[in-house]
Amino acid sequence: MRLVVVTGMSGSGKVSALKMLEDVGYYCVDNLPVLLIETFADLVSEKNSEFTKVALGVDVRVDQPFEEVVRILDKVRSKNITFEILFLEADKATLLKRYKESRRMHPLSSEGRVEDGILKERKILEDIRSKSDYIIDTSKLLTRELKEKIDAIFVEDKKHNDLFVDIVSFGFKRGIPQDADLVFDVRFLPNPFYIEELKPLTGLDEKIQDYVLGFPEAVEFLNMLESMLDFLVPNYLKEGKHQLVVAIGCTGGHHRSVTLAGKLYERMLSKNNVRVRLSHRDIKLGV
Repeated sequence: MRLVVVTGMSGSGKVSALKMLEDVGYYCVDNLPVLLIETFADLVSEKNSEFTKVALGVDVRVDQPFEEVVRILDKVRSKNITFEILFLEADKATLLKRYKESRRMHPLSSEGRVEDGILKERKILEDIRSKSDYIIDTSKLLTRELKEKIDAIFVEDKKHNDLFVDIVSFGFKRGIPQDADLVFDVRFLPNPFYIEELKPLTGLDEKIQDYVLGFPEAVEFLNMLESMLDFLVPNYLKEGKHQLVVAIGCTGGHHRSVTLAGKLYERMLSKNNVRVRLSHRDIKLGV
C-alpha cells in the first residue's frame, strides 16, 4: 500500500494535486480531522485492506493546531507505517495573485490581510516542509506541467530530483525581472545597436549571434556561467529548491542578452536533472 500525505501552502495547488492522484487510481481524502489521521492510517495499512494507493490532504486550519499533524505523523511512522509527504508551495506574489483572482480569504487571515496569513502559514509549515519527500513549487507551473510531475513521481516512480531553470533575457532600462534568482549584466560586451546594419536585428538573428560570440569575452562568460550552474544546481536541489530564474541583461534586451540567453539555454538542454525554459522579456518592445 502506498500512502501519500499532500500538504503545503494554501493556494499552491493541493486540491489540483489530489484530483490528479485520484485520476491515476488513488483513493483520496481531504481535510480529515487531525485526531482521525492516525486511525485512518491504521485502517488503510491493514494487511487485508482493499486500498493499494491512498492520498491524504492536510491543510492548515484555524480550528486545528498544525503542530498536532506533525506529532501524529511522527507517531504513525513509529508504527512502521510507511508514507510519503508531498509538499506544494508557491512564492508570495503568485499566492497573492491567486487569492485576488479567486476572491477568497486566506484561512489564517479572516480578519486581516491575505499577505499576513501567507507569512503566518509559511512559518507554521516549516517543520513539515523540512520532512517532506517531494517539494513542488507551482509558481510558474502550468496545470499540465504539474500533472507531469505528479505522474512522474507517483505513476512512473521517477525520482523527483529535477530543477526548472528559467533563462530570461531582459533590458536594464526596463528594470530587472522581479522573480530573478541570479542576475548577470552583459553590458561589458560591445553593443550591436551602434552598428547601422545590425541595429534592427535581434539576438535571434545569426548575424547578431556571430557578432556577439565573435568576442572571446562572450564565449568565456558562457563557459564560466555554465560551470557555475553545474555547481549550483545540485546544491540548490539538496536544499529543496526546484526552480531557478537566471536573468541575463543588456541595455535594451534585444541583442547581447538575447544571444547569450539563447546559447546558455542550448547548453543547459543537455544537462541531467534539469528542465530548462527560455524567454525574452523585452525583445518585442521598441529599441
